[in-house]
Amino acid sequence: MKHTDIKEIFRDHAFLGQQVTVCGWVRTSRNSKTMAFIALNDGTSLPHLQIVIDKASGIAYEDAMPLGTSLKVVGTVVEGQNGGVEINAEEITVLGACPPEYPLQKKRHTLEFLRTMPHLRGRTNLFNAVQRVRSILAQAIHEYFRERNFVYVNTPLITGSDCEGAGEMFQVTTIGYAPDGTYPDAEAYYAADFFGKRAGLSVSGQLEGEVAAMSMGKIYTFGPSFRAENSNTPKHLAEFWHIEPEVAFAELPDVMELAEDMVKHVIRVVLDTCPDEMAFFDQYVEKGLIARLEDLISHDFAVCDYTEAIRLLKESGETFQYPVEWGCDLQTEHERYISEKVFRRATFVTNYPKEIKSFYMKLNPDGKTVAAVDLLVPGVGEIVGGSEREADYDKLVAAMEERGMNLAPYSDYLDLRRYGSVPHGGFGLGFERLIMYVTGVANIRDVIQYPRTAGAIH
Repeated sequence: MKHTDIKEIFRDHAFLGQQVTVCGWVRTSRNSKTMAFIALNDGTSLPHLQIVIDKASGIAYEDAMPLGTSLKVVGTVVEGQNGGVEINAEEITVLGACPPEYPLQKKRHTLEFLRTMPHLRGRTNLFNAVQRVRSILAQAIHEYFRERNFVYVNTPLITGSDCEGAGEMFQVTTIGYAPDGTYPDAEAYYAADFFGKRAGLSVSGQLEGEVAAMSMGKIYTFGPSFRAENSNTPKHLAEFWHIEPEVAFAELPDVMELAEDMVKHVIRVVLDTCPDEMAFFDQYVEKGLIARLEDLISHDFAVCDYTEAIRLLKESGETFQYPVEWGCDLQTEHERYISEKVFRRATFVTNYPKEIKSFYMKLNPDGKTVAAVDLLVPGVGEIVGGSEREADYDKLVAAMEERGMNLAPYSDYLDLRRYGSVPHGGFGLGFERLIMYVTGVANIRDVIQYPRTAGAIH
């Protein structure tokens, strides 16, 4: 049906005095002796549009008052008493009635309660704002890479190889449950399956992204990844969205420069494009959020070698839940200390021990560390993980054999090191973690419409 977005009513003064048709859901309503008022929202803006009903006009409004009811309203746009605009209703049509048991009756609900109804929580101010910021961030990422001659590629979601080499993959099968004795061994089971061998959901598009970069030069992927990690933390999901650029003819400093520039660019876009949403997050989610983001993008990111980071942590005098020794993987508490207490800004930590990083990372001349980098930001910890990739065939094979990996599924990947290998690198950015950082929302389950976590699926 023809109607005008509420966002357009707010931002275009040309609508003043004009008759318009708007649609939306009732967020709040109230009655007075001679007037009735409805706050209508259609999802295009954070502010609700007030619908003013003069009871003397004879408009049938009673069925339009319950919260959650969907309406079509025809009326004239006028200036509101407290500034802004509102609509004097001339005709109201109930599109979808809403019964009294509609669960979003109160103005404020706990996030835990709202997670039980992912199909309705988008009608709250918080999730309405999060989804719009998520959309703008996604568009800004695509725009950033397009303007810099990157090619957008789509990598497979079903794969026969494990990018991380850790085996934390969801299995893809058409066989399902098989009684004991149906298949004599795993090999026979997988041979009978759809692909004729073991397959799983991709944990990352990086390996296929490297293949594309070896012909296209600069590429990026932006799509879902899947991790079968039983991690019940505020920043882990089993299904999440992943931005992964890969760049040929690039070394670790180039990867870091790209990551810093991209993060700063997309945050600037959100601050400029979503002022209402960002003001809402600043007021109700994290006080000082806008100032924190402005501070982040106005300073160069710090750089700290992993060995130096371990020294700083050990000499900090802090009592950490997880002990700190050279060779340990940095935990969130360590990452936040480095970025919040030591450097007080976004910080790149580089050159991690090879044992705690993935097989494909370039071995440094010391033989103990790899050219890896993590970007740590105050308030969250790591949001970017990247590296220069190992471009030497023999060194890559040695790293894989050291981990006991089966080389056969990676034959194409290894061929890239045989036929015109070049220095190259890239990084992965968890999209939901970026949204958490930009909005101040503390739990990753609250920045995606349907969170997939261990033991929970809607």
